[in-house]
This record gives sequence, structure tokens and C-alpha cells, in this order.
Amino acid sequence: MNGKVPVSLEINGETVECLVAPRMTLADFLRQEVELTGTHTGCEMGVCGACLVLLDDVPVHACLMFAVQADGCAVETIEGLTTRQAIADLQGNFHERNALQCGFCTPGMLMSAYGLLSAGGMPSRDEIRDALSGNYCRCTGYEAIVDAIETTARQRYATPAEERS
Repeated sequence: MNGKVPVSLEINGETVECLVAPRMTLADFLRQEVELTGTHTGCEMGVCGACLVLLDDVPVHACLMFAVQADGCAVETIEGLTTRQAIADLQGNFHERNALQCGFCTPGMLMSAYGLLSAGGMPSRDEIRDALSGNYCRCTGYEAIVDAIETTARQRYATPAEERS
């Protein structure tokens, strides 16, 4: 036996089955085995939010869980959200508002924002800041990021989903 464990999970809508080392994190699995490098590893302690992915539609820190723990689950990464155009408006508002500099934290910021905006309604700036409290950006202020998310929320609130697509 090579010490690897079989896992089967759905990643961005596609079934992935492979053998993984039991202690390989989900973040490392996504980056190294599946080559989805939009999931970043920053602090590797669940503090910076760069590794956020959706696990069964719930944002989780991929650096804090093992890939084997995701067996049987649906994982959506920043690439999945981008491919299905789920965050095109959010990405556009990040670009318009210049809500990024180096971009390292941006996938995690977008995952947090997606999770917040998926709940519907019109979050306040304090609620947006609270949703981003698990994300660190070391090179830009948070004001532009909050502005971009607020703008997206206002646009979505004003235009029903069926009219946006």
C-alpha cells in the first residue's frame, strides 16, 4: 500500500477521483493535484482567507481541512465561480473600483463576497466588513473592496437575477 486514500468529490461541477495522502490539505490538493491555482495558500492557519472555497455551498478555509475530509462533497473554487459567470458583476466592480493591487487576496475576497451576496438582500457596509473580517489584504485598503461589494449588492438588489442573465 502506498499510504494514499481514495477520494471522490465534485469540483466545479466535475467529478474528480484520485488517491491522496491522508494529510494533504484541500488547498494543496486543489493547487497541486487538480491544478486550480486560484485557491491561494497564505498563512496556512485559516486567518488570511486566501484559501477560501465553497464546500457544499459554504465558504471554508481549504488550508484547514484535509482533502479526504471533502470526500463526497461538492467543492467550488474561484475558477468555478468565474466559469459559470456567477461573479462577473462582482469582478467588474472590483476592477472599476480598483479594489485590488497585487491580487493575492482577491480570490478569497471574492469568495467571501459571493457567500455574503448569495444570502440576498442589501448588506450594510458594516455587514460587508464583517463578512470580510476573515480576509487579509496587505497592500490595499479595504474601502475600495467594500465599495465594490456594496455596488454589486445595490445592482443585484435593483435588478432581479433573471433580468441580469
